[in-house]
Amino acid sequence: MASTKVRKSSVERVGKNAGGKVKIKWVVSFISCTDDMRQCIRGLGLRRMHQVVEREDTPAIRGMIHKVRHLVEVVE
Repeated sequence: MASTKVRKSSVERVGKNAGGKVKIKWVVSFISCTDDMRQCIRGLGLRRMHQVVEREDTPAIRGMIHKVRHLVEVVE
């Protein structure tokens, strides 16, 4: 059998910091994005560009970050 390599996304590479929190920064505008991407940005609690929010590191939050990974960055 051939071994398969799994590529980890930038979201998965971020280590768990104190208290299982993740900091998210909105860096790219969602103009011309679909409504579900806009809802993910709002659902993460981001209200304006370059705002940083701290959320619990849960699979639901990771999925939202993954959906809008081209619009946000995870801050160390």
